[in-house]
Amino acid sequence: MQPGGSSKPVGELKEAIDKKFGSFEEFKKEFEEAGKGQFGSGWAWLVINDGELEVISTKNQDNPILEGKQAILGNDLWEHAYYLDYQNARAKYLEEWWKLVNWDVIEERYQKAGTCK
Repeated sequence: MQPGGSSKPVGELKEAIDKKFGSFEEFKKEFEEAGKGQFGSGWAWLVINDGELEVISTKNQDNPILEGKQAILGNDLWEHAYYLDYQNARAKYLEEWWKLVNWDVIEERYQKAGTCK
């Protein structure tokens, strides 16, 4: 996670997101809703589940591996990740967080997952 690289999905991941969610904007909405809907500490994830993209959230320290899913993007929803800058405004944190995602790296993870055709 760092500024730089592509600010939106690229390559085959972009195609997969558009196919699954309709658009990048629709994917972002679903991801943010997963984050806002997580009560207390946890994570929002973009995962690969049986070869398909999926947005999920997990509580506390749980992760997608426990469910047999492969994470390619995760957002830390524990208060330590955002409280100093955003206080209780988790929704604002989720909106601003996208500025740090380097989609070139996420594309590499997607490619390494071996799901692309």
